Formats: sequence, C-alpha cells, structure tokens
Amino acid sequence: MKRTVVITSIANDQNPILSAIRDGCIVNNVRLIVVGDKKSPDSFQLDGCTYLSVAAQEQLGYQMGKLLPHNHYSRKNIGYLEAIRAGSELVIDTDDDNIPKDGFWAIPEVEWDGPRLESAGWVNVYRYFSDAYVWPRGFPLNQVRKSPPALAQAEHRRTKVPIRQGLADDNPDVDAIYRMTGELPLWFRDGPAVALGRNSICPFNSQNTQFFPEAYPLLYLPAYCSFRMTDIWRSFVAQVAAWQHDWSIGFTEATVVQDRNEHDLMKDFREELDGYLHNEAIVEALSAVHLDADPTRIGDNMIAMYEVLVRKGYVGAEEIPLLAAWLEDLKDVSK
Repeated sequence: MKRTVVITSIANDQNPILSAIRDGCIVNNVRLIVVGDKKSPDSFQLDGCTYLSVAAQEQLGYQMGKLLPHNHYSRKNIGYLEAIRAGSELVIDTDDDNIPKDGFWAIPEVEWDGPRLESAGWVNVYRYFSDAYVWPRGFPLNQVRKSPPALAQAEHRRTKVPIRQGLADDNPDVDAIYRMTGELPLWFRDGPAVALGRNSICPFNSQNTQFFPEAYPLLYLPAYCSFRMTDIWRSFVAQVAAWQHDWSIGFTEATVVQDRNEHDLMKDFREELDGYLHNEAIVEALSAVHLDADPTRIGDNMIAMYEVLVRKGYVGAEEIPLLAAWLEDLKDVSK
C-alpha cells in the first residue's frame, strides 16, 4: 500500500519528533510531506521528506493555493493534494508533536469486523478507553457526563471504515476547559476499535487520522472559521456525509504519544468558543441537509453543507469558492 504522512509545521528541521516521524516513514516505506507556511524557517531541510515551502506551494499550480490564507492550518490541504497526486492509497494526517507508537505504522484494511453503533447520538469514544471524565475537543459540554452506550449492546458486523481516528496518549486532544480543570497526563487503555455509523457522532481531529481514497474529498480543512474548530467542523461534515453511504467512522486505541507544543490555554479557550456554543446546532443543521447517496456526488454534498454553515454564520462566505477550488484540484490530481 502506498501511504503518505502529511504534516504542517512551522518548526525547524531539528525538531526531534519530526525526525522520529521521518525515520519511521523510511523504515515503513511511507512518504512524508511537510507543509510549511510564512512562519516556517527559510532554511528548513529534512532529508527523507518532501518539504513544501510557500514558494514551492505557489509553483504547484493548484487553484486553491491562490485562495488559501497564509499562516493558517488549512494550508495542509496542499499536502493532501500532493499525496493524492502521487498515487497515495492512504493519507495519514498528523502533527509535528505526535510521537508514533508501533501501531501507527500498521497497514490497515478499509473494512473491519467489530462493534458498530447506530442512532446513538453523541458518543464520547474516549470513555471506551478510559474511566476518567475526559472528552475529545469539540464534544458538547452538556454531554460529557453522559455514559456512552455499552459496546456489548452494539451490533457486530463487517463495515466499511474509510476514515479512522487513533487516540493520543499522555497529552490527548482535549479542549481548553479540560486542560485547565482535568487531570493530565492521561494514558488510554488498549481496547477494541469502535465504529460509529448513521446518526452516531463524535468529533475527530487531524492529529492522528487515516483517510482511504473514497473519503479523500472529506480531507478538506475549512479556512474561514476558528483555527481550533477547522478539523472539528471538518469531522462533522465528514460524518454526516459518510452516513449517506453506510460508511462508519472508526476510533482506535492510542497509536501516538503527544508531546504537545506550547499553547496559551486562554487563547485556545477563546478560539473554541464557537464550538462550545454551536457544535450541537451545527451537527443538527448538517443532518437536515438533503444529501445525495451517490458516492460520486460527495463534492456536491459538501458544498450543500458548507452553504448551510455560511448561511447560518458559522463559516465565512469565502469558504465556498475555496471549497470549489479544492474539489476542482482534487479532480485534476485524481485523474
């Protein structure tokens, strides 16, 4: 399987975690793409990876490259396109502060047998791997004390899982409220993977996530929203889109250890406010959009959903032409 790890980084080339990811990619025959930005050092050079500087990105000729804002996480979209253009059969989405465990490099199959939840509403998958009152970033605060459904009661069957999220040990992806009030570090226990089907939802991030080709359109990270919500709102769009095709979203035990980059937690809190206030309403609005079950119409479904997000004021109007450019670029690289 041709696999590609995509990272966006403003770190220097001496970052030991970037070097560890690079070393793992070489050993496991995985391509590594690092997407830079204007804050990235001009001298960045890491042998064994494809580094896309801002100048290099401009030379690639992507339509969305002209529209993407600089100094924004959504420039990672350029790395996804490059991975797909190179024929990648799996895009592995991670960050430069995640140290891979052995399981990170396992070659997955798009289908698996195991527990699958349907019509369960909001499901806090972290609770399947921990007894702590911990929740993923983007999970509604009024739901955090609710216990998830018992997996023993879930349907067990073979299901297609073209998007899957691996958890992160030590400093997992939790919101600023948990970071300021909860216990860290936190190590998840191993356990069976969980698949969420139709009308079952949990936010997933861009820190340790795998996408198979049928889900490549759903890699798109929106640019005209809060930085702390770009991957979370992507996950809501992706899950509602997946429901139309009877796909599941998978969640697995931790396959990375996060040595988190330094953050201003109050700044994170401010950037997460839109999520605290609106995540439930966003999923409700997306779920009400009439979508086409034809898998070749995923792009049309995405535009319909983002138009709702723009109309309701959650996302800026500039998102629609950017998404359209992504879909055109994706069509070109997929030929």
